[in-house]
Amino acid sequence: MPRRKRHRIVTREPPVSVYKPAGIPAKELDEILVTIDEFEAIRLADFEGLSQREASVEMHISQPTFNRVLSSARGKVAKMLVQGFVLRIEGGRYVLTDGSGTLECLDCGATMDMSSEDKSTCKQCGSKRLRWLRWDKKKRESDE
Repeated sequence: MPRRKRHRIVTREPPVSVYKPAGIPAKELDEILVTIDEFEAIRLADFEGLSQREASVEMHISQPTFNRVLSSARGKVAKMLVQGFVLRIEGGRYVLTDGSGTLECLDCGATMDMSSEDKSTCKQCGSKRLRWLRWDKKKRESDE
């Protein structure tokens, strides 16, 4: 059985979650998904100018893992630009630097913040089947 993936540390979620070519309705275009941790890798390496070693320390992952995340993100952005796709930024396994984040129970649908003491068990039903709540779902719930 493979080991559990570590959560990547992210400074903040992106201010805009969708980019698309002008003049063409999004529903007519294919879409590419970039995860929040891939966005953070591009931000650290290309915008902040950190080395891969420095950026991997910031995200609390190994340098080879950072390289894979960054390569994946760059490939998706290039594909979006060259082929005219919609780029959506959402999801992934991450925790914000302030320790915040939201988990969702796969059994009962309850949500809980990362600030809770026990992050491995659902408070309502006791299930251990938890997953990160997707960024777009959290955003939609807060807008309602």
